[in-house]
This record gives sequence, C-alpha cells and structure tokens, in this order.
Amino acid sequence: MESDRVFKQFEEKLCEWMGDMNYTAEVMHVPLFLAPVSPHLLIAPAFGSVFPLVSQDLDQINTSRPDKKKFGSLADVDLHSLPPELQIEIKSLVSGLNSMFDFVHVREECFAVGPTSRIIAGELANHPQAKNRRKTAQHKASVVFIDRTLDLTGAVGHHGDNLVEKILSALPELSGHNNDVMVDMLELTSLQKNEDSYKMIAPGHLAQPNDPAAQALWESILNMKHKEAVMEVRRHLVEAASKENLPIKMSLGRVTPEQLSSYIHLFKNNFKAMQNHCGTLQLSLATVQTLRSPQLTKWDSFLAFERLLLQAFGDSDLPEVLKQILPMIKSKRERTDDDHSPEDLLVLLVYVYSLAGEVMLSKQLEEAELEVKKALVKAVCDEPELSSLLQRITGCLSSTELTLDKAHIAVDKMFEILRGIMKSRAHMKQFRAVYSPGDSVHQGTYRPLLKQVVEEIFHPDRPDPVDIVHMSAGLTDLLKTGFSMFMKVSRPHPSDHPLLILFVVGGVTPSEVHLIKEVVSSHKSALQIIVLSSRLLKPLDIPELLFATDRLHPDIGM
Repeated sequence: MESDRVFKQFEEKLCEWMGDMNYTAEVMHVPLFLAPVSPHLLIAPAFGSVFPLVSQDLDQINTSRPDKKKFGSLADVDLHSLPPELQIEIKSLVSGLNSMFDFVHVREECFAVGPTSRIIAGELANHPQAKNRRKTAQHKASVVFIDRTLDLTGAVGHHGDNLVEKILSALPELSGHNNDVMVDMLELTSLQKNEDSYKMIAPGHLAQPNDPAAQALWESILNMKHKEAVMEVRRHLVEAASKENLPIKMSLGRVTPEQLSSYIHLFKNNFKAMQNHCGTLQLSLATVQTLRSPQLTKWDSFLAFERLLLQAFGDSDLPEVLKQILPMIKSKRERTDDDHSPEDLLVLLVYVYSLAGEVMLSKQLEEAELEVKKALVKAVCDEPELSSLLQRITGCLSSTELTLDKAHIAVDKMFEILRGIMKSRAHMKQFRAVYSPGDSVHQGTYRPLLKQVVEEIFHPDRPDPVDIVHMSAGLTDLLKTGFSMFMKVSRPHPSDHPLLILFVVGGVTPSEVHLIKEVVSSHKSALQIIVLSSRLLKPLDIPELLFATDRLHPDIGM
C-alpha cells in the first residue's frame, strides 16, 4: 500500500545504519490517533489545540503575503496559503484519519460546514494515499466536518444537564491532558489532608479502559441527565459493596455527596475491595468532589443568567444586553464568592456574541462595548494574581508586569475576535442563526447548530444540502456535481451511506454528543453515527482557544 511507503523507507534506513543491506528490518505501526471516550465518541488528543480560524486570522494571512491578492473572506483561503506549521498540523490530522479509514477498510465521502472544515475535508478528499484504499474498501461512510466557531454558544453554555461536563469543569485537569481530570484519592487512605499527603498519593482519573464495571458506569453518566447519573453512581457503589460483603446501609430518596462518601468509606483499608472496584471508586469520588465543589453553584448561576440573556435578546438588541452584563464586572476587592471572575465574564461574552450573530454596527453598540471594555480593563488590572489564562491573554506573567496600556491592548484584541465571531455564520444561507426569537406565548430559544445540521442530514425529503458542502475527490465527483445542476443526477448526500461520522473541529461537549444521539434516535434511522472531535470541551476552554492560542502557528514540536 502507498501508505506503507514511508515505513519501507525507514526499514531500508535501519539496514543502512546496521551496515548491511542484506539484513532484515521490520517496522510495525498502528495508527494510534483516536482515543475512544465511548463507543460513539472518539477524540484526537494530539490535535486538542486545533481550532477553526477566525476573521482576525484572515488579517494575519493577508499581511503575510503582501505581493499576492488579498483574500476577501476565510472561505477563500486554501491550505497552501496557510503558515507551514498549520499546514503540517492539518496534513498530520488528515494522515491520521486516512490511516484509520485504511485500518477499518472504509471509503469515505467528505462534506464540510465552515471554512476551516472545508480545508481539512478537501485535503482528505484529495489525499494521494487514499486513492488505492478507496478502490478496494469494503465499507462506505460519510464524514461531515463542522467548524466549532459557527456555534460557540453550545460550547460555553451551561444548559447541558450533564454530570460529566460538570466534573470536567469542577476538577483540575490531569497533568498533560485536556480530556481528563485529577481525582483526589486521599479519602480512601488514612493520611491527613495536607500538602505532603497530596504529593504522596497519585490522583485518580475518569478513563477506565480495563474495568468493565467502571466503563459501564462511565457510559451511563455520559449519556444520562445529572440527577439520573448521580443515582447511577449510587447504584454502582451499592452493587460493588454488596459483592464485597461490606456492611452497607441502603438509603433511597435524594442522593447527597455525604451519602456517596459514606459508601466509599466502606472500602477504606480494604485493599482487595479497593483493587477489585478501583475504577468505580475513582468515578464515584469524582462525582462526590464535583457535588461539593463551589463550581457547581457557579454552574447554576451561569445557567440562570443565560436564561435571562435568552429572554433579553427577545426584547432588546446587543447594546442593551451588554448593559446587563456591565454591573457584573467587578474588581477583586468588590467581588464576593457569588460574583464572576474576569475569566467567567469572558465565557459570558462569548455566549452573547455567538448567540447574537451578525448585527449592524452602530454608535450604541460602540458605546456599550466601550463601557464593558473599561470595566474589564479595571477588573483585570486589579487582580492581585493573574490566572494562567489571563497571563496568556495579556502576555504578562504577574500582575506587577501588567500595565494599563497592556490591558487595554489585550481587551481590544478580544473584542475584535468577538466581533469576528458574530460574523462567523454570515456566509451561510441555511444555518445563519442559533437563536430563535420568541413570541407573545413562547420565550426565545437557543437552536444548537449541531442539531440543525443533523436534522438537515436526516430530513425525510433529502433536500440538496445548502451549507453542507460536498468535497470532490476527483474528476468523477466533479462531473457528478456539475451535471446535477442541469440533469437529474443525484448529488452526494451525507445520508447516502450506512455510517455517518461527524467531526467537530475545535472540540465538542458531552451534552452535544447526547443531543446528536437523541436527534438521530427521533428519526428512527438505521444509520450508525459516530462523533469525532479534537477534544472534550468545558466552558473555560473556549476563551483560551479564542483569545490565548496562536491558531496559525500551532506547536508541532519542531
């Protein structure tokens, strides 16, 4: 196979290094590219920082090629006009996907929703090493790439009643990972809670690939609503304790962190029982620590304010909505535990600007933005210690380095990006809005873009996709697409094949994955659907990926 060529060359090199070309060298390789979060959700951890381009990136691309024609929009940008680092990143991602399809003998049809997705899908569709594979592949699939930036409201919103999302937000990240967390295991020991003890005990985590019982629990809490998931955690703990003949006292009704903790304590000092149910205990402790976390209260506070914003958008325009956010921006000295930090406010601003969509620039909007900017600059400058996110946004490692001018420059850049986010769906005809205004009876609602895309794919009338663009893989596809404009030739459709793969470029939330499953289930389709993405998202990831990441020059280790 063509994809093996590089490994054959490596085998020849090994023989050269060994000093005799008559020696035999064999290089074994497996495409370790995707990590299975669940049977229907796979992530690509190596590409966790890949994020769709925004309009500010277009300005940089145009500036870097002064002698060439300027691109009018991101939709005009092609792979070869991108910086070398980003080209390598995209080619590596495409190569990984190609290897995976090679491994499972799949011939894919590529579709795209959004400018960056179009570049990735086009590169995969025309990947030189895929031609032979597609000739002999036994299975067929449709792959739809979707830009995360087309709907950031779903990524930063708190409307998903999902326990896993709350765990990812409440607990610290596992070192070196952005899809798993550190679970404090001290509760299962007799050590005192101090700094030295935390250094001695290795943290637990969510991924439990070698424990069938823990895997079953993980799958349940990933797909259930919060209340049901917590009850499922209790049920698994009771079953585990019963198997070990531990003296458990059954309790029905509302599940509390204290109740779960008392069940967990039954395993304490019982090494064999802990070893047998280690995975279940780690997931249970993650649940307890999340239920006790102040972040859970803040989650509910976010949710309440987001509902008010949905109502406000029905009655007011963007300047009025920004005026409602203004009183929430407080300096460290003025804030209580219930108030929002500067990082929290960035999450809210992303929610608002993505929800608003393209709006006409006006004097009122500029004035409202100016007031919010002033308040944000003051709040950031008053921080006694800068968080890692604020350090990356401002370029200052400490609050003593941060000047008023630096804060102004950072906040101005953020609002430029926010305005770009407002225009992210401007080129679309069908998926232009994620907000549906209410009427005298119904309140305005958020309409997730992923849900709109999936509903369009599964539409019983199978209309020709408007914003889901088919990426041609050669002359045959081009002719088919061209002839379909004036002859009765069916254009390729994402629902043509028994397997549908949705690749969300820039990350996906657990509740979005559950929503996709619900939409597919409601259509009673025989199609199998798998969601791929670059990472599992929590709300605070988006300000980092938007305001503190160099999307054009990713770290590729060179």
